[in-house]
Amino acid sequence: MNWDYPSPFTLQISPAMDDIDGLNHTNNAVYVKWCESAGWAHSRQLGMTVEDYRRLDRAMAIRKGEYDYIQPTSLGDALILGTWLVAGHGRLGMTRVFQMIRASDQTTVLRAKWDLVCIEISTGKPKRLPDEFRQCYESAVIRPISVT
Repeated sequence: MNWDYPSPFTLQISPAMDDIDGLNHTNNAVYVKWCESAGWAHSRQLGMTVEDYRRLDRAMAIRKGEYDYIQPTSLGDALILGTWLVAGHGRLGMTRVFQMIRASDQTTVLRAKWDLVCIEISTGKPKRLPDEFRQCYESAVIRPISVT
């Protein structure tokens, strides 16, 4: 696979009939849900669950999301969604990037980026990343590089 960054966390995905829109392509909103699923699965694999977020009264909230829909996908396409945490977003947040590749032709069909900010769940106000977040996520953070 021609990944933008090394060693992604990946999910295997295939559009189902309910994912297809009137143009016979995967609906754009479905990609957003898939990215959310990949983000949570990656966090769980690293050791941080939604229950931990609630216990700490902290969460990583999407401040800004960007989605580049490069190529359409269709019913039954075998897709691989990769995600990474990228350094360089300050003391209150981090960046998560995504790349989706269609397995049959190795074509990148989606790139996405979330700017995440740590919030206190009870107030919604930005807060510094707790030590548990740093310890959990630090090992997965990669240094940003230019992608084409």
